[in-house]
Amino acid sequence: MNATLVVAAPATQGPMLPHLGDPSGLELWVDQDNSSPTLRIVRPGQPESDRSILVLFPEHVTAVRHGESDARHLYRWQPGAGGDRPAWRRSGRSLEYDRDLDSVRFTARATLDADGVHIRYEFRNRSATAYDMIYAVTDPRLTGLLRDERLERTYVHYAQGLQLLAADTPGRLTMPEDRWLPARYLASYTWPVPDRRQERRSDGITYYNTRRPVDQPFIATVSSDSAWVVASVTRTTGNVWSNPELTCQHVDPQTTLAARAIAATEVKILVVPGSLESVYRRARAQRDSLQ
Repeated sequence: MNATLVVAAPATQGPMLPHLGDPSGLELWVDQDNSSPTLRIVRPGQPESDRSILVLFPEHVTAVRHGESDARHLYRWQPGAGGDRPAWRRSGRSLEYDRDLDSVRFTARATLDADGVHIRYEFRNRSATAYDMIYAVTDPRLTGLLRDERLERTYVHYAQGLQLLAADTPGRLTMPEDRWLPARYLASYTWPVPDRRQERRSDGITYYNTRRPVDQPFIATVSSDSAWVVASVTRTTGNVWSNPELTCQHVDPQTTLAARAIAATEVKILVVPGSLESVYRRARAQRDSLQ
């Protein structure tokens, strides 16, 4: 089914921004409150102002140029309406924009489907220097019924089946909040499993690593009323992880970018009513079509 374009009335002073609505009832809005590219995915039956699924689009773009060892941020998301807003445009069932980042022409496109949003980032290298690594980080942040601060409803997939991401840390459920947070919980996919299960770094954040790798680049959160599942999937990635305080989902794919070449990465955010198992099957069916 084709999505239909609706023009949103701005919540504050500023340019008129478009949004898309699908016959399924799912809606995709450009967020008025942030100039840095931000999307809101609104579930059927929720008010237009709903902010329970906020997507930083992207959170940052990071790259390593050939011949260098250190990664550099080509772009970083900033909160608030004070910065430069990109020129958003509609292309069929998609909302997209372009930006020049270093020597890279960056195009971000979000396509509204009946079961979620298909994210595509294209990198066009206009220089004679290659990038050994480049990636854009999609950061969906969940609140309300979707928030899962103790990771009681956030799942990944192992060879044995779906299991809680934080199953290796049962003490998190009774741990004082100031000991549990801030935290990051990570599960390796193609990257080696770190030797250390837990590490508190100089930034004050505790990093937890699962004891075994997942077998799919997939992470999902079930709403507290068990009615909805929000999941993120990509074709391949190094690891999947969450910041439980934000209940964000990360499946950040990386790529290389040759001189004068074009590369792309894709992520699908599924927003579906139903069971966790059915959403996992849907993610598996769509994974191979992603770039």
